Amino acid sequence: MLDEATEQQRHLADSLQRYLQREHDFARRSRLASQGVGDPELWAGLCELGLPGLLVPEEHGGLQAPLADMLHALQVLGPALVLEPVLGSCLLATDLLAGCGGEVAAHWLQRLAQGAIASIAVFEPDAGFAIERPRCQARAQDGGWLLDGDKTLLLQPARAEVLLVAARCPDAQLAWFAVPAQSVGVRLRGYALLDGQPAADLQLRQVRLEQPARLPGDALAAARRLHDLWLAGLCAGAVGVLQACLDASVEYLRTRRQFGAPLAAQQVLRHRASALWIEVEQARSLAGLAARRFDGLAERQRAELLAAAKARVGGACREVGQQSVQLHGGIGLTDELQLSHWFRHLTLVDQWLGHSALQVQRYAELAGEEDR
Repeated sequence: MLDEATEQQRHLADSLQRYLQREHDFARRSRLASQGVGDPELWAGLCELGLPGLLVPEEHGGLQAPLADMLHALQVLGPALVLEPVLGSCLLATDLLAGCGGEVAAHWLQRLAQGAIASIAVFEPDAGFAIERPRCQARAQDGGWLLDGDKTLLLQPARAEVLLVAARCPDAQLAWFAVPAQSVGVRLRGYALLDGQPAADLQLRQVRLEQPARLPGDALAAARRLHDLWLAGLCAGAVGVLQACLDASVEYLRTRRQFGAPLAAQQVLRHRASALWIEVEQARSLAGLAARRFDGLAERQRAELLAAAKARVGGACREVGQQSVQLHGGIGLTDELQLSHWFRHLTLVDQWLGHSALQVQRYAELAGEEDR
């Protein structure tokens, strides 16, 4: 993706890199991750750079940039492992609201363009990463809605102003609801994921909403697009981390000396580094293809491409992460080394929304349906 970046993408990447180098070093990120909190100062800086409004339509105060621009930004941000809700709010929630339309979506899009945060509430306990058949219920009552249910794995929800909740209506249809985070009956239980990202479980108990809180449009199609876009975002961010792991491993082999010679003098280690380079480039190629073609494909074609991309990127996450740690020897998993944090993040990415083997199976099923 970086090699084929547009001028606008390069300008945004340069601004993000300079800002991160100046304001978000590894020590600061480690301290915040250990506390399980985000960084309001970093978020304010990202807002000044226009990131929250990048995908927001112009009529709602945003820049209405191409989707590929945000995915490119995620690749640049990847190695910094920022704890701010760029993936969840700037990409997923913004795209969902823009696709649904309506007055409530317009209100929240304006707020997001100004730096407000939204969190997606779609996964449920004991349901894995399934999103199309929620058990969370929405019942019509007194001209509005009443929501009851449980959600899990909300990303960076602590400072969210709105929760975008997938629920099942009495007609068994999937629907999306914009739930103000301070609504009565909303409870969050926070925790940290493997890579230190703040997350939470959500309880909805008799949460009363006005009628417009239900977002219009085809909710099932929106859920499927959300799933595929989530995969695209994970792949884009992972490519940046994969490249960082490769660079760190090559530098370690070049500078670390053993028996009077650098480790890079050993041919077997050079071959292992070369194999990692191939993994990174293959992952970059498919992630870039998914970013460029996402909006130009029919739903099934898009799902096939994203399943293939996640399968390849997930395999690279596992191989590059594990091999990079091994090439660094005993220090590879120490908290003091940034590589260990990249390794944890890549391990999480491989599993999120289904590991490589499941993505291959999904691709085969989609291809089989198309053949029939």
